[in-house]
Amino acid sequence: MVKNIFKHILAKVDVHINGSRAWDLKINDEKAYWHFLKGSLGLGESYMKGLWDCDKLDEMIYRIVKSKVDSQTFRIDVILGKIIGRLFNLQTKRLSQKVAKVHYDIGNDFYASMLDPYMQYTCGYWANAQNLNQAQEHKLDLICRKLMLQPNEKVLELGCGWGGFAKFAAEQYGCHVTSVNISREQVAYARNLCKHLPVKIIHSDYRDIKGTFDKIVSVGMLEHVGYKNYRSFSMQVQNCLKKGSIALIHTIGSNLSTVTTDPWIDKYIFPGSKCPSLRQLLGASEEYLIVEDIHNLSVDYDYTLMAWYENFNKSWPRFEKKYGHRFYRMWKYYLLLCAAVFRARKTQLWQIIFSHNGLEGGYRSIR
Repeated sequence: MVKNIFKHILAKVDVHINGSRAWDLKINDEKAYWHFLKGSLGLGESYMKGLWDCDKLDEMIYRIVKSKVDSQTFRIDVILGKIIGRLFNLQTKRLSQKVAKVHYDIGNDFYASMLDPYMQYTCGYWANAQNLNQAQEHKLDLICRKLMLQPNEKVLELGCGWGGFAKFAAEQYGCHVTSVNISREQVAYARNLCKHLPVKIIHSDYRDIKGTFDKIVSVGMLEHVGYKNYRSFSMQVQNCLKKGSIALIHTIGSNLSTVTTDPWIDKYIFPGSKCPSLRQLLGASEEYLIVEDIHNLSVDYDYTLMAWYENFNKSWPRFEKKYGHRFYRMWKYYLLLCAAVFRARKTQLWQIIFSHNGLEGGYRSIR
């Protein structure tokens, strides 16, 4: 009965069970069908257990997400997640530490094998790029040009990753960068990467930063700020930004205004994460900041994620003994799931330019 239900659902999106095409789903254990009843959480967990396989996992998920059949089921865990997300702040200073321990602190050498030399763990800019390294360097330069950075300007970076932007802005544009991060592993790496440069890496929550800066940038950190903190985040940007100047926020975004993230992503990859919709983000910032420009780069994230997956797959033999087969299937599922979601345009990537009380003379869009 359950098997026939899912066979019928998948047939609607041209995915066959035990079919011969690369995007068809191959069942290794009939228990998989009962896991599928749990929606996205069950689909991911059963893949991690090896209950099913697919040669082109990203293409299979793309077909499911694009057709929206994944949203046509009633799920009690999703309903409870929405209630909890509305009632509680899941991204307090204490709870925000969990994602650093679970995800960002698992090993700098592992990330170095997957990412580019600047260790950019965010969407690249592929307009004129031939490979991942070029795409990430072009992204960094695009951000600097959008911010109209000038030598000796004081730049505040909220969430610095492994320090790639700080290094680039200091070396290529002569800026003095103050970067904040809650991940101990990333902070240690960033300090070493940026030594002898006018860069200060602070191990702290963004909410504790004081001072006034010429420019502010946040690349890939807003996804961890949380639904209940968008307004306070906007206030913090306003408080730290020089009047008449600009800030750039680079963030994954949701088409829908929700309060929780995908259950599998929340449990295994980014605990407490939440991608804002434009309505949520702009609504929270309207009392404090003025929107000068919005640039959608979502298609570029598909390319970026597939490049990460290729690097991860090639380098895996070096890490197999340390992390194990279950981790391999989890990480593969994570990267290809995210690529499929961006490909289906369910999720977006925005670079938004905000100003403190309006930029005199206006802002000319830079691409």
